[in-house]
Amino acid sequence: MKENRTARLTLLIDPEKKKIFEEICAGKDLTPSQVVRRLIRQYVQENAGNRTLPEWLKDD
Repeated sequence: MKENRTARLTLLIDPEKKKIFEEICAGKDLTPSQVVRRLIRQYVQENAGNRTLPEWLKDD
């Protein structure tokens, strides 16, 4: 089964940090959403403990 990309996550960030983050993402030809999804996936993989993860989340 593939990742379901229908959920929305809203967060607050300092405008200056957001601007720098967006510039760095653009420089790597990535969208901010792609980078945040990658960071969340990595965090979950590293901190899941004994939780059973879906196969698509185990791969990276």
